[in-house]
Amino acid sequence: MKRLLATILFLVLFLSFTSCYIEIKANNPTPVSIVTETGQSISPIDPGWKAPGVNSSAPVLPDIADVVEKSYRSVVTITTEQVVNDIFSRQITQSGAGSGWVLDRKGIIVTNNHVIENANKVVIQFADGRTFETNPANIFRDPTTDLAIIKVDVPNLEPLPVGDSSKLRVGDWVVAIGNPLGKGIKAKEGIISGLKVSLSVNEEEESLFDLIETSAAINPGNSGGPLLNMKGEVIGITSAKIASVGVEGMGYAISINSALPILQELINKGYVTRPFLGVELYTVNDYIAYNYGLSKNRGAIITYVQPGSPAARAGLKRFDIIVNFKGQEINTAPELLRILRNSQIGEEVNITYIRGKSTFTTTAKLATSPPPK
Repeated sequence: MKRLLATILFLVLFLSFTSCYIEIKANNPTPVSIVTETGQSISPIDPGWKAPGVNSSAPVLPDIADVVEKSYRSVVTITTEQVVNDIFSRQITQSGAGSGWVLDRKGIIVTNNHVIENANKVVIQFADGRTFETNPANIFRDPTTDLAIIKVDVPNLEPLPVGDSSKLRVGDWVVAIGNPLGKGIKAKEGIISGLKVSLSVNEEEESLFDLIETSAAINPGNSGGPLLNMKGEVIGITSAKIASVGVEGMGYAISINSALPILQELINKGYVTRPFLGVELYTVNDYIAYNYGLSKNRGAIITYVQPGSPAARAGLKRFDIIVNFKGQEINTAPELLRILRNSQIGEEVNITYIRGKSTFTTTAKLATSPPPK
């Protein structure tokens, strides 16, 4: 009896282990091998896999050609002439090229200040071939923001719609239309690569703020042209480009939201009024401090004081270094300019400055900025 029970127990255990082995083998089948014509054996990942079907319901991307076709006739080329002296002090005529776009059907053209600044002759050509030489009295400029408008008496103009630059996202598609290299109206596509960018545009520390950075090619002659979203709306005004060795794909445009108040004031009054101190500034650094024997290596050094200005009345002089303005520490000239632009006309401001090795504090009452010359 005991021998019978032992035999039964052995059979039960044997069948249990055999069942587990068979189950394991069933869950892990041997991969199917394919033998090629050369006799090579290949084990594919999944012989039963099928490729997914073509997705016919994917959203259609915006058509850049539609944007260009819709906007092309509202963009203009601007040709300028300027009398300058050559290296032998002989007067020669120098030509320039830029772009612009129609803001209002009554004949208001938007461009950059640097496109028409100091020009003796400004000629606008429209997409339909019409050419118009502007009257200097109908050009209104704002050098601080590099914006300008030109009033022309040309009928049947089609203005470009204006978008909302505050809704832009990095990666959005944009199109720049302009007159690159003076070769006529061209279009270049790109994306938004940066927002709220600040850029110093010259050695006098003038800076542009709230710029849109784009990968769309911005070449000489594009300045003043529109940067468009995929609805064909102007969301920026192309203005500057970093053009140094090893740097590409960094074009810049003034955001339309920051430009519109300036354009409004140029149209309403002919120039933009701002708080005015009456100084020209430069950032102090180690190099400037060493070469001019300055006692400070930071701050905003005054390079010019306009006679009769609030700065002159406050006793400020050339080579004074402003280190504090309205209670805020100043390390660079753009810092001071930004605070000044956000101040109020008629506001009294405290200024701390260094003259020689001594520190002084004075008060200036900000005036209204004069029209550009």
